[in-house]
Amino acid sequence: MVPLWMYLVVAAAIFSIGAYGVLSRRNAVAILMSVELMLSAGNINLVAFWRYVAPENMAGQAFSAFVFVVAAAEAAVGLAIIIAVYRNRRSVVVEDVNLLKG
Repeated sequence: MVPLWMYLVVAAAIFSIGAYGVLSRRNAVAILMSVELMLSAGNINLVAFWRYVAPENMAGQAFSAFVFVVAAAEAAVGLAIIIAVYRNRRSVVVEDVNLLKG
């Protein structure tokens, strides 16, 4: 059986990679993918803690399924916004997007 700390180390590494991607990338699609990595790391933590703390209770899997739904909605809405910005500005670089400035 794999110990809990190994799952937590993998999740922390994936979350760190995602956080680095969000903070260092200029491309909006890469930032969106990094956010998905961070949500996946959270899912790993939810399932790992569910397995080691209360495997008879299905709350961990329910929360994980909810995070999957939120991640799918975030990806759909985020990609729609990125496509709309690309059609107007011909760029997906985050610094070039200033549509909300008056």
